[in-house]
Amino acid sequence: MSSKQFVVIGLGNSGYFLARHLTALGHDVLVIDSSPEKIQDITASVSQAVVADSTRKKQMASLPLNKVDSVVVCIGEDLEASLLTVLNLKELGVKHIIAKSSSPAHTVILEKLGVSDIFHPERDMAISLAERMNRPNMLDYLPFMEGFSIVELACPEKFIGKSLKELSLTSKYGVQVIAIRDPLETEPKLGNLADYVLQERDVLFIIGPNKVLDKIKD
Repeated sequence: MSSKQFVVIGLGNSGYFLARHLTALGHDVLVIDSSPEKIQDITASVSQAVVADSTRKKQMASLPLNKVDSVVVCIGEDLEASLLTVLNLKELGVKHIIAKSSSPAHTVILEKLGVSDIFHPERDMAISLAERMNRPNMLDYLPFMEGFSIVELACPEKFIGKSLKELSLTSKYGVQVIAIRDPLETEPKLGNLADYVLQERDVLFIIGPNKVLDKIKD
């Protein structure tokens, strides 16, 4: 995978961990925050870190924002700062903006400003935790599209020793196993999995309607 260039604005928890993880994945990350202390803390962990006020267009205009793949606005709590930052990015011609939202009203305004890629870390984390609590053998949960999710599920006991063809999950439940991971192996199993016989240690990645995912573990 080729290296990409990203800008992360705002060094709260979301921005800090996002910038560090993107860097760990091999990408070039420019971090922007108005706090010299926060910039100092992350300087050694990213490609470039700059002290700047993203609500001031003149300060932002001096940065190479048009040459990157995406600019991520991780300002959630300060609504005014978030919206002013997005407006500045729009006026400076930034093509792909990803923005953090802290409330439904924040999301609505971001959408009206033309931001289509919006994330809600606190909400998504809470939903993921609730889903894991609801399905004890579920290891992770990822919203896919309205009404559908991808779940990472420890192989249910009733599936062990059976092939996916025998289980007929698609015809019975309307869900599909898209990958299988054995914790002892480095690569997941993909492609035509119909004849694969499930083992106790297998982890299943299943996509399907939210309303039927619960039935799989019953």
